[in-house]
Amino acid sequence: MPDGTRAVLDGPEINRALTRIAHEVLERTKGGEDVTLLGIPSRGVPLAQRLARRIERVEDLAVPVGSLDITMYRDDLRLAPARALGRTEIPVGGLDDRVVVLVDDVLFSGRTVRAALDALGDLGRPRAVQLAVLVDRGHRELPIRADYVGKNLPTSLRENVTVRLEETDGHDAVLLGPAHPRPGAPSARPAATEGND
Repeated sequence: MPDGTRAVLDGPEINRALTRIAHEVLERTKGGEDVTLLGIPSRGVPLAQRLARRIERVEDLAVPVGSLDITMYRDDLRLAPARALGRTEIPVGGLDDRVVVLVDDVLFSGRTVRAALDALGDLGRPRAVQLAVLVDRGHRELPIRADYVGKNLPTSLRENVTVRLEETDGHDAVLLGPAHPRPGAPSARPAATEGND
């Protein structure tokens, strides 16, 4: 682990947070019959899949799961290095008249979610859109709030939140450490990396 970095959530704590979110989704959507989970790549996708498995265990209900790539909808394309396109996979049956729960790892400025809402508008007309995040680190730049939060984590703009998941990184953890500014960046705002939208 890099100097100054500490774990704020371990594997069992992440699992408990996801279990709680799954129950909250079921309660708020009255059983989840019309729910579709869409993960925002990269780590939002395995989180959405985990939530779907938990919902199925609790309610014996197979919730459709997909992924929503937001790369071309970002407002920082000209500022950031070129990004690889992710995958958008919409479950059979589409999104019209569904309750779509967007799933992401970290909510920060809100710009990733804004891009996801723009992308979603090109794909269908959900009845409602909700947001589930593993970590809300604050510092919003847009009027966006999560409906389901695994952990509210107060942070400084000089800190970076990194989510590690078994599916992508070989282990589960949420790490908090010093931000690594972009070369030539004039402010203390963290670089646009995973967990810092």
